[in-house]
Amino acid sequence: MNTNKINNLQIAYIGGGSRGWARGLMSDLAMEAQLSGVVRLYDIDYEAAKANETIGNSLKEHPDVQSIWDYKAEKSLKDALTGADFVVISILPGTFDEMESDVHAPEKYGIYQSVGDTVGPAGVLRAMRCIPMFVEIAEGIKTYCPGAWIINYTNPLSVCVGTLYSVFPGIKAIGCCHEIFHAQLLFAKMLETEYDIKDISKEDIIVNVLGINHFSWIDRASYKNIDLMPLFYKLIDKYKNEGYPLNAGDKDQSNHFRNINKVCFDLSEHYGVMAAAGDRHLAEFMPRSWYLKNPECIEKWGFGLTPVSWRKKSLSEALKITGKYLSGKEQFIPNKSGEEGVKQIKSIAGLTELVTNANMPNIGQNEGLPLGTIVESNAVFSRDSVRPVFSGKLPDAVNQIVLKHAINQQLIIKAGIEKDIDLAFNVFINDNLMTLDIDDAKKLFSEMLNNTRKYLEGWDLSQYI
Repeated sequence: MNTNKINNLQIAYIGGGSRGWARGLMSDLAMEAQLSGVVRLYDIDYEAAKANETIGNSLKEHPDVQSIWDYKAEKSLKDALTGADFVVISILPGTFDEMESDVHAPEKYGIYQSVGDTVGPAGVLRAMRCIPMFVEIAEGIKTYCPGAWIINYTNPLSVCVGTLYSVFPGIKAIGCCHEIFHAQLLFAKMLETEYDIKDISKEDIIVNVLGINHFSWIDRASYKNIDLMPLFYKLIDKYKNEGYPLNAGDKDQSNHFRNINKVCFDLSEHYGVMAAAGDRHLAEFMPRSWYLKNPECIEKWGFGLTPVSWRKKSLSEALKITGKYLSGKEQFIPNKSGEEGVKQIKSIAGLTELVTNANMPNIGQNEGLPLGTIVESNAVFSRDSVRPVFSGKLPDAVNQIVLKHAINQQLIIKAGIEKDIDLAFNVFINDNLMTLDIDDAKKLFSEMLNNTRKYLEGWDLSQYI
């Protein structure tokens, strides 16, 4: 028996027609020599999954691949899930038309959202579309592969993972997000530019993670024998006015993802603990007047708003590239994505051990948040096990803000499962970005519901539309 390689791993990919996440996974699997097997692709757009089947199987001919995988598009969730060892989920709840309403309808009321996939009015409506989909997925996992491990990338990540556990408490699911990598790379750049310590990888930066997804915090960080937190606060003193971009393009005005870490620095200085997520996410969790008051305020803080028109254009370009792959005009070249999904799979399969951030139900790892809430902390990945690491408690002033969002996430899960529209509206008006009076809040909620109503089957919308 070869204990250093697993040859018949069964992976179900829900959202298998993805042009981004799925192809990143294909690349990472192809470059991992110790794993091989079958990936079953399921998507409500079957033709998109078929395209990825063709593209994934074409990797077998590429000279750089380290392992061989068979890709198969499936027409039913049952066929994709049956017998799976791992289930990867990355779906778009609705289309970019619905997301366009999520993000841009509130702008008529002066509410700007830099991302629009987790909190704010957009996060609530997206959650309302997501939750029924994740109820169906959780029920399918419970029936067809109850022992499988689930890796979810879909946003709102905490809500999606929380829904899985609400429907199937015995599920083995984690939410996977790369936001902590940004903080680790920021520390690495600080050491290189300020202290001439070079060739540092993000894995060399050891951090303690607390909070919730996209609103995560770091209270301890080290590189070898160096305590990084005092150095980080010196960095803030030096760059808090001009910002400190991680990459050269992060200051580019045309970059909808620009981020010069001024929000991170401001929150970190204010609360005495590092705000770890990117500025575009962090800004949405705070009161609207702090960073998203108006376009001038946003410009002052140096981060980008990501318009859905850009996402639509990006999708159009991705479809053109897909056509070139399918026609043979271009070859799909595997490149490591920088994500850790395959490392996590490898560790859970028993080939190694990994410590990285994960989103899971709180069993005490985040001391200041309710048990059962989906929280973000480090976790130890090993054979058939993901064990959260005790991360402690955030300062009370930060924990109060995090707690409000965590409770809202619990409430929207309850609203989504029970189709309780009044509870959903209460979450909508409780959000930190919502500063409208009750009449305008109802008008906005009504408009946004109407624009996404075809994804709200079973909800009684009559009193709001």
